[in-house]
Amino acid sequence: QTWRGWWSGWRRLWSAWRTCTKALACVEIALPKVRPKAGPRAVPGAVQGWHRAHSGARLAAGAAPWEVQPGSVAACGMLLVIPVLCFFPPGVAQYVQAFDALLAGPVAEYTKISKEVGGDVQKHAEMVHAGLMSERALLVVASQHQQPAENVFSDLLKPISEQIQAVQNFREKNRGSKLFNHLSAVSESIPALGWVAMAPKPGPYVKEMTDAAMFYTNRILKEYKDVDKKQVDWVKAYLSIWTELQAYIKEYHTTGLTWSKTGPVATAGAKAPPAPPAGAAPPPPGPPPPPAPVSSSTDDSASRSALFAQINRGEGITSGLRHVSDDMKTHKNPALKNQGGPVRSGPKPFTAPKPACNANPSQGTSPKAPPLLELEGKKWRVENQENATNLVISDTELKQVAYVFKCTNSTLQIKGKINSITLDNCKKLGLVFDDVVGIVEIINSRDVKVQVMGKVPTISINKTDGCHVYLSKSSLDCEIVSAKSSEMNVLIPTEGGDFTEFPVPEQFKTVWNGQKLVTTVTEIAG
Repeated sequence: QTWRGWWSGWRRLWSAWRTCTKALACVEIALPKVRPKAGPRAVPGAVQGWHRAHSGARLAAGAAPWEVQPGSVAACGMLLVIPVLCFFPPGVAQYVQAFDALLAGPVAEYTKISKEVGGDVQKHAEMVHAGLMSERALLVVASQHQQPAENVFSDLLKPISEQIQAVQNFREKNRGSKLFNHLSAVSESIPALGWVAMAPKPGPYVKEMTDAAMFYTNRILKEYKDVDKKQVDWVKAYLSIWTELQAYIKEYHTTGLTWSKTGPVATAGAKAPPAPPAGAAPPPPGPPPPPAPVSSSTDDSASRSALFAQINRGEGITSGLRHVSDDMKTHKNPALKNQGGPVRSGPKPFTAPKPACNANPSQGTSPKAPPLLELEGKKWRVENQENATNLVISDTELKQVAYVFKCTNSTLQIKGKINSITLDNCKKLGLVFDDVVGIVEIINSRDVKVQVMGKVPTISINKTDGCHVYLSKSSLDCEIVSAKSSEMNVLIPTEGGDFTEFPVPEQFKTVWNGQKLVTTVTEIAG
């Protein structure tokens, strides 16, 4: 996949050669050893082609052909050597040059189209470019240094981690953007920059992040397919970055980041030389996957049944809930923040994973983050709750959103009307809410139940295994969008007050009808 880089290099070399030939056109004045003569002489090497072409032109004009003497040949050689040395400076590793080709190709195209789209998409693209430049700096360090200790490597990864976090924060701060699907596609896939720490399979990791983006890029294609070709080109350009990156990794870093075998050991202060100027966009600020969902070797079926039984009680579920008064809320009682350890600030930014074999077995895992339920600005944050069946948010406003992260075996009720709700990395969670004017998103979760008491326009289920959605009579027109998920069921209320369960299809059949692909649900999937 480095043919683009080689082709680009040869094009620059050809351009340099053209420049040299133009310079040689003045050789009659500059070099006295080059003089007209009655007939052509043998011209050595590559100069012969130039000699023949320009001699023909001179003869047609009535002038004598050129005779190139050894002195002029040496001058030609110098004119060729100098640009070659300029275009291919010594000391730049081959895989750094290949990465530069990626920056000058797919990345530059994506940046250019993003600038044409403008707005939030352009700002996001600048952050992505900054993240890629941070990654290039790390590649240069790796090409000149031996692999350092794990703690030093973590320090070297910090610039990339910060850029990834900035990209994802930008998306969260602009949920009302008209181009939110664009921001989401970038935000979901930008953790792919962390491949440098994903030994021994960095390539598959990038593919997994690319697949996460396609949930949103498919939305963009569906919305703009016959409306705005520029948006379609944007999708193709953006996805091509990760496709080319996978090929790049396969060729140069198949089992992990390749370090130098001869240079000094890298230190936290190791700096890469500035990148050569390229046609890409200027860099501003730019961060990673939320922590992986907690997996358990055994499932407590009894507690799971009890949890889901509470959900099935419908409106009666509130009878067993304890009301959270003002003095129990951290945003109204700041003294609570000083109890129970530091407050979690959100999903942890990307850091290098710990090695499989720990040289120091005495080191323990990091302590659990404290449970959190607070209003931060316009965002309700419910995080790290375990076995909490009495969580209630009642003081809500239309402009507020709720972010529920890493809650296990718990039940949460949200009263009133709210803008949006996101469940992220939750397990065995029951959610009951009244009204949502935007969207309810369920991401990276397992065995969750969601009950709508009022209305909601859209429910999105992404990368989730086990999801039951209980609709109310007033929310039957809700759109349910799913991707990379399984064991999904929608329960519709009946006249008798019970629910009828309908599975969401998971298997599809695609055939070519002569003009296009036609996809239908298979019978086995319902």
